[in-house]
Amino acid sequence: MSDLRWKQRFSNFERAYALLESVIDRDNLSEVERAGLIKFFEMAFELSWKLLKDYLSSEGYDVKSPRDAIKQAFQIGLIEDGRLWLVALEDRNLTTHTYDAETAIKVERSIKESYAPLIRLLYNGFKDKVKHVDRS
Repeated sequence: MSDLRWKQRFSNFERAYALLESVIDRDNLSEVERAGLIKFFEMAFELSWKLLKDYLSSEGYDVKSPRDAIKQAFQIGLIEDGRLWLVALEDRNLTTHTYDAETAIKVERSIKESYAPLIRLLYNGFKDKVKHVDRS
């Protein structure tokens, strides 16, 4: 059952990731487009830590929070650059509760340059895991 849960979570994550990827390479975003990019990042990030949590639970780890999921995933090699994941978590929390143009522009740059590549690596890694589990 736990394999099924993380695979279902991956399916939801995959849809959010596709939305993020659909706008990540666009330049000179309008305010509305920037808000959309940030919202897609928030969704993809939220589902990414929940995917990690579900996967880690299936492996016997007890994870309660996004920070726990990131730290444990980094310790066992599921993700690289745990520090940057934690910075992304802080920015996700910031954008969820605050909006101003200066912050939005800063976060847009961070999403494009740093956070989207992290999420892309996670996506590719779990895409391979799903294929492997489906073959078993």
